[in-house]
Amino acid sequence: MANRNGGFIGTDGLDAPDPPTIGTPTSGNASVSVAFTAPTDTGTSAITGFIATTDDGNGATGSSSPITISSLTNGTAYTARVYAVNAYGTSAASAASDSFTPIAPWLGTRGVWAGGYDGAADATVDIMEYVTITTTGNVTDFGNLSRAAYTQLGNGVSNGPRGVFGGITNNATVANEIEYITFANTGNSTDFGDLTVARDSTAGMSSSVRGVFAGGYMSPEYSDVMDYITIASTGNATDFGDLSVGRQFNGGVSNGTRGAVGGGATGSGYEDTIDYITIASAGNATDFGNLTVGRRHVTSASSLTRGIWAGGDRGSSDRKDEIDYITISSTGNATDFGNLLAGTRNLSGTSSTTRAVFAGGNTGSQQNVIQYIEMASTGNATDFGDLSAVRQDMQACSGN
Repeated sequence: MANRNGGFIGTDGLDAPDPPTIGTPTSGNASVSVAFTAPTDTGTSAITGFIATTDDGNGATGSSSPITISSLTNGTAYTARVYAVNAYGTSAASAASDSFTPIAPWLGTRGVWAGGYDGAADATVDIMEYVTITTTGNVTDFGNLSRAAYTQLGNGVSNGPRGVFGGITNNATVANEIEYITFANTGNSTDFGDLTVARDSTAGMSSSVRGVFAGGYMSPEYSDVMDYITIASTGNATDFGDLSVGRQFNGGVSNGTRGAVGGGATGSGYEDTIDYITIASAGNATDFGNLTVGRRHVTSASSLTRGIWAGGDRGSSDRKDEIDYITISSTGNATDFGNLLAGTRNLSGTSSTTRAVFAGGNTGSQQNVIQYIEMASTGNATDFGDLSAVRQDMQACSGN
């Protein structure tokens, strides 16, 4: 029944409508779409509109469901309520919605793996394949990189619509090429520009604007170089600063504001150091903490809050199944998350806002296995599906 025992707000609260019934909110980029059902009892006057608000006071109005609330903070959890309005006043609030978190555009649901080394054919490859991260199943063909023989190990970067791969080894020659794809369209990659220094095995970190490529190998040196690009444009990379130590086969994570680089191989051994940067500000990296186990050939993935490092090795026969995580906005040592299906090095990871997927790699022989974890919890990896063929040393990123 409508509020005829005191009402809520208005000239005559006795005739204000009942509250709407809240539905399931849908997160967007710094926004949410709030669905609801109008009340059956509208009071003694027709409903003229609705008001949707979040628990921090952001709001928007509309004439029907859904209503989109903007200017929210990506990575922050909210709830929403809806009010109905008629000529006599405003209803009481609906029940609170389920919690939701606006998503940054650089984390998408389409994950793409690019290039790699096919041990069965003993060749580098130009293959690109993709999955929908929120489901499970085998890969679908995406297109091809520009080179017929192309291998790389590390992270691509993404702003949501576009993915970028930088730093390669081609037939044992280190190169500086950067290439990009558009996630919504399958097809071959396009030249973007060049890194400041030719190297392979870089760690990638993204915001919705900028991509950073960190570390890598530039024969005969382990590189501490960090470069950055504006992902939506094309052109050569610009110097960002330096890592705390030169390394390759490390993994990069980011929450859209801060990036972190962990693990890798150095001239003196297997690195457990985690460094961090603020992606919007160029400068040298700062110490964050340490992985649970120092290792190289590690892969990585990110959510809006967590950074994940998985697998790797401490020598070609000492393959690791450890999965570590950090809270990216803080500092400190990594915490055990769980384990991969098997000890695996040279595998490649990417992620949506909730799920990380790891593909390929080497467990003693090369693999076509794709496995996944739910990043908000902890636990061991689960089978997802398969690549089209066994391979390792791919780059990967996600977008929409």
